[in-house]
Amino acid sequence: MRIFVLGTRGFPDVQGGIERHCEELYPRLVEHGCQVTVLTRSGYISQDKRVWKNKGVNFIHVWAPRNKYLEALTHTFVGIIIARLHSPDIVHIHAVGPSVFVPFARILGLRVVMTHHGPDYLRKKWGGFAKFILRLGEYLGVCYANHVIAVSENVGQDLKKRFRSVHISYIPNGVSIPSKRAKNRVLCEFGLESRKFIFTACRFVPEKGLHNLIAAYSSLRQPKFKLVIAGDADHETIYSKRIKNHAKQDNNVVLTGFLTRTQLSAFYSNAVLFVLPSYYEGLPIALLEAMSYNLPVLVSDIAATREIPLPAYRYFPVHDRKMLAEKIIELSDRPLSPKEVNANRKLIQERYNWQKIAEQTRFVYGEVCRPRSMLKILTPL
Repeated sequence: MRIFVLGTRGFPDVQGGIERHCEELYPRLVEHGCQVTVLTRSGYISQDKRVWKNKGVNFIHVWAPRNKYLEALTHTFVGIIIARLHSPDIVHIHAVGPSVFVPFARILGLRVVMTHHGPDYLRKKWGGFAKFILRLGEYLGVCYANHVIAVSENVGQDLKKRFRSVHISYIPNGVSIPSKRAKNRVLCEFGLESRKFIFTACRFVPEKGLHNLIAAYSSLRQPKFKLVIAGDADHETIYSKRIKNHAKQDNNVVLTGFLTRTQLSAFYSNAVLFVLPSYYEGLPIALLEAMSYNLPVLVSDIAATREIPLPAYRYFPVHDRKMLAEKIIELSDRPLSPKEVNANRKLIQERYNWQKIAEQTRFVYGEVCRPRSMLKILTPL
């Protein structure tokens, strides 16, 4: 079975939740007998790191403008044309924006699976017209794809309610149980000591709530731990510049920039607390990763984090900087109990296991490729 993948910037070591999702999923699908080709956005992968095959996954590097409004749309449109030339069994499109072109792919005779990673039109970075396009992409993707995968149970239920479609499956993001890494040189590069810092990792966009985290942390008197923020903006904005300027004003706030998976492992292994202050998430892989390292977590009380069952004291109200600061003090010296460690491990093995996720995705592919009676090509499913 030949699969072409669109809607991701590419991998390995490209920032983003969708990119991490694809990096974990598709090598496993290769092991399940799929021939996978990922169409990357070449601007995110430097020439020296550009490969044509990695862990059995094939890559086609396609140019796209580095413009947050045109990048995904241009890349998907060109990618569908390239896919048509190769006649794969399935085109798998990730995210609601690129799904604007699902009907186009169907007109060209392609079978399409769409993965809905969350309602991106809720993100504050988008203006009115961009939000309209994202909502349109959601509508066209859900109505015209052969099958829709939702990474969040809440999102899946919402889609079934609004679109009354039976062709929607809940298949979550996942995580692997890692081998713990001891302190390594990457910590020294940033002047950090093991067990002496609080950690978060995300893009510098408003819905991640980094401004609240920095403000809450800076309100602490003589903090015992530094605050380390990994990540950056895909496209520099007023907001990302604001975050960097605020961080510069506090010597205890450390910005690392984008980190590779190996580097991230060192931070997850050596932090005392992982904080996720988001206003909005699909299903946050960074949170799952922190849990896989048995790193204590503190998260905003939103639907996506409630879907991952955590003890009530690990949540704080969204936007509440005072409560966030109080929780940081309370939890930064509070390691996981053996009960929480066992609960995390069981949860990951049973619900967020990448091997199971790959098997579920392969099953969806099989269902989509089953011979069916002749249907009008653009009849909503």
